[in-house]
Formats: sequence, C-alpha cells, structure tokens
Amino acid sequence: MNWIILIIAGLFEVAFAFCLGKAKETTGNEIYFWYAGFLITLGISMTLLVKATQTLPIGTAYAVWTGIGAVGTVLAGIFVFKEPASFMRLFFLTTLIMSIVGLKIVSH
Repeated sequence: MNWIILIIAGLFEVAFAFCLGKAKETTGNEIYFWYAGFLITLGISMTLLVKATQTLPIGTAYAVWTGIGAVGTVLAGIFVFKEPASFMRLFFLTTLIMSIVGLKIVSH
C-alpha cells in the first residue's frame, strides 16, 4: 500500500512542477492561481512522502519519489511545454526509469 502512496506522491511532485511551469508562462492575476496550485500540490506530495517513508526505506522512497517527479516533469515538458524530445533526452529518461524500477525490485 505504501508503494501506491509513494507513486501518488510522485505524481503530485509532477503536478507542482507543472504549476511552476504554467506560472512562468502566465501574466496578471492568473499567476496566483498557479502558485496556489504549486503550494497545495507541494503540501500533498510531501505529506504522502512522509506517510510512505513510515514503512519504506528512506533512501529508496526518496529516490523513487524524485525519479517519478523527474520522469513526469520531463514528459510534461515535452508534451505540454513543447520542449525538445531528442534521442539523448529519451535515452537518459529510459535509464532513469530502469533505475527506479531496479530500486523497487531490490528493496525489501
């Protein structure tokens, strides 16, 4: 169950990075909406991370959490913010995903 909580925490990390990206693109009062979203999703992500680390090893949980956030943020950058999807970016993204899966497999 705590692995599921950790995955959800990682998705909320992607959400707070997404909010920062949208805030960067926004002008006027709408920027406050994105910063509020950032703070809310940050709080949820951290709370779920704390919950997950009550039974999971902290090193593994933190690495998986940041890995999910990194992979999700890169994908959001490619699909939403139109960042380049070069071969090397996708190659290293794949190695990151394999590392996250490897950490999950070797964790007890």
